[in-house]
Amino acid sequence: MNIVWLLLIGAAVITAVFKGTMAEVSNSVFTSATTAIELAIGLVGGMTLFLGLMRVAQDCGLVQVLARALRPVFRFLFPDVPKDHPALGAMAMNFGANMLGLGDAATPFGLKAMQDLQTLNPDKETATDAMAMFVTLHSSSLQLIPVMVISLRAAAGSKNPSEIIVATIFATTVSMAVAIVTSKLFARWYARRREGGAA
Repeated sequence: MNIVWLLLIGAAVITAVFKGTMAEVSNSVFTSATTAIELAIGLVGGMTLFLGLMRVAQDCGLVQVLARALRPVFRFLFPDVPKDHPALGAMAMNFGANMLGLGDAATPFGLKAMQDLQTLNPDKETATDAMAMFVTLHSSSLQLIPVMVISLRAAAGSKNPSEIIVATIFATTVSMAVAIVTSKLFARWYARRREGGAA
């Protein structure tokens, strides 16, 4: 990414030199930096409020309740993972934290889940179907409370920053369903290809 950013900055400077707009580019740099700082400071209040509420939910055991409720679904999505394997608990905790907007709490659960899934992996250099499905779920996770987007909208001066909650739930539900179906289809295709190669 550092190379990409360097190329973009270099292209902007070279273009400005040739077009004679270097002064405008310099002014834009400082204006954008000021806007970024103002936006970041504006986010602090909303993020503090929502992350505090989410932390209370976590400490009250709401995330754990969600994790227990999700275990039957996860057993369906991950049939190759044994029923009482610790990976299921870590995955459920990750998904539950993501649903509540606890991204900081979801990350360590995700790392733990991948470590646990790796213990079931016969080929340590290749991801299993369960690992691929988990990454897919993590990336397209259902969002019940989009904390970051609400905070961004509030910082930008939105009159009703939380009005996107219903749309977000719908969009993330669809994206998660598509991700699950796609992951299952690819898993079946790869299994057939592997069987054909073995034959």
